[in-house]
Formats: sequence, structure tokens, C-alpha cells
Amino acid sequence: MREPRFWARDVDPRSREAAPLLRFMLTPFSWLYAEATHRRIARATPLKVRPTVICVGNLTAGGVGKSPIVAALRAHFEATTDLRVATLSRGYKGKLKGPLKVDPDVHTSEDVGDEPIMLAKSGESWIGADRAATGQDMSNDGVDIIIMDDGHQNPGLHKDLSLIVVDAAAGFGNGHVIPKGPLREPIAEGLARADAIIVMGYGQPPAEVEESNLPVFSAVLAAQSKPSELPYVAFAGIGRPEKFFDTLKAMGADVRDAVPFPDHHKFTDGDLNYLRRLAGDYGATLITTDKDLVRLSAAQQTGILSLPVEVIFDRRADLDKMLENVIKPGRDD
Repeated sequence: MREPRFWARDVDPRSREAAPLLRFMLTPFSWLYAEATHRRIARATPLKVRPTVICVGNLTAGGVGKSPIVAALRAHFEATTDLRVATLSRGYKGKLKGPLKVDPDVHTSEDVGDEPIMLAKSGESWIGADRAATGQDMSNDGVDIIIMDDGHQNPGLHKDLSLIVVDAAAGFGNGHVIPKGPLREPIAEGLARADAIIVMGYGQPPAEVEESNLPVFSAVLAAQSKPSELPYVAFAGIGRPEKFFDTLKAMGADVRDAVPFPDHHKFTDGDLNYLRRLAGDYGATLITTDKDLVRLSAAQQTGILSLPVEVIFDRRADLDKMLENVIKPGRDD
């Protein structure tokens, strides 16, 4: 695979020299951000609801692979219990604020966000900007287990189990809080409220993970089926598009070019026209992620393939035991 377009950038050496100064100037803003998050969490009184609440969160801005884990946990409970299990997402970039149960035949990614639509295609999915109100509505509707997609820094809903997902390759970045770095809160504070850590991908976990004394599980994304032996042009608008491109490459797919877009990118007809021309130049087929595909209209999806993935955990028996132990007494009857 040749170097994907838009990956390489010519960097002005002066920008490298200015970076330390810029980080220094951002320090007070990072402190204010961290302090505001700390106070918001410390002062909150989380709402306890009847269902078991499991949060799959992270400490950094950007994608780390939470949604596939959320789907995997929901599938686990669906397969091993008679309980009603549903996911809860914020509905990022969706017009509707909820609380509402997502219907993939009625709602679009513009209504509720891409991840809730993707999750709704394989199970029950809810959205709500107010996590506490949505959790209460889900409880009233008869949901027994709530799997929260993100929300570790949201104190509105009491969590019975908090799992932190860490990208093995990206780790915690430079270790600084937004805007000086990628962290939503200081590492120590975030891990102190966690019950376990899931390290996604290949690589050595950050030292803070090893030092946390929390249970650590490793996981990787694997394609559910191998792509056909066709030439492809890949594109993705996820947190780290290169993860998708690398997955295709590792599977031996013939990727002629790869085009990254920003996370949650809203694809225009112009974007698709460009991608189709590029694929035509190579005599290739367009391929993307499930998350990107749901952000495309029916017309835009024509002729585009997606690569469904699933999560493969190590120490699966230990993880399953942890999940079983968190179900509230009397809920599996």
C-alpha cells in the first residue's frame, strides 16, 4: 500500500520550535479544564437506577474502540442471560437529545449520531444527553442492564462497573489535559474511579496502566470475514483512521490508496465524487468502516463495501466472571 493521501504533511521546522512554548502557554487552560472536571464529578450525586449500569469509557479525547466493546458486552449478556440489555450513548452530533430508543428504520445518524445507529442495527440502543434522565427512562421501560458507550467523566448516572479503554498505540498521549494534551482528566483521577482497564490493539500499555493495580484485559479488533480479493480504495472518518487501514493491510487486502477524514465526518456528495473518481483511477472498489457507512445516505452507499469487525479478548473467562458478578441480585430470574 502506498502512502495514503493526506497523511503526509510538510512541517515547518519553526512549528516544532514553537511547540514547547505553545504547550507552556496552554498550561493554565489545562489546569482550569481539569479542575472544572474534578469539581463537577466531586459535587455530583449520581442517580442510582434499578438496572445494572456498566460504563465503557476512556480518559482521552478521540476514538479508542469503545463502541465495538460496548456491542460485545451487550451480546455477552444477551447470550448468557434472559435479561433485557441496551446501550446508552450521548448521541454525539445528533439533532435529537433524547431520551429515546433508537429505531434504525426511522432515525438517521443526523438524528442520533453514528454510533447509536450502528449499535441499533445489532441490538437495543438508546440516546440521551442527560444520562440520568435517560437511565431512568430505560429503567421505566423495562431495561435490566445498561451498557454506557462513553460517560466516565459524566457523573449523572451511578455506575456499577466502570471499564476504561486505552489505545495501546496512542496511550495517554503526552500525558496532559485538554487543550495541552488529549486527556479529559488527569490519569490518576480517572483510573481511581475505574474497576478495570481494557487495552485495545497491539503494543506495550502505558506505564500508568501497569502501575494501576487494576485488572487489565487486552483486546484486538478482528474482521468478521476477509474482504474479497479485489483492489480497494479505503476511507474512514474515525478517531484513528490508520487503524482501519492497517487492519486491511494486515488481512492482505489489496489497498491501492487510503483517505482519512476527521472523526464523525459528515460526508458530502463532493467527498463521494472524489472518492469514486479515485477508485475509478485504480479500477478499485471503495471500502470503509461500519461506523462510516451509517453516516452515508442510501444513494451514497451504492457500490461501497464495509468491513464489519468484532472484539477478541484475552482472559475472556476472567472478564466474563467480572461481568457476571456485577449483575444486581435478583435480576437474573
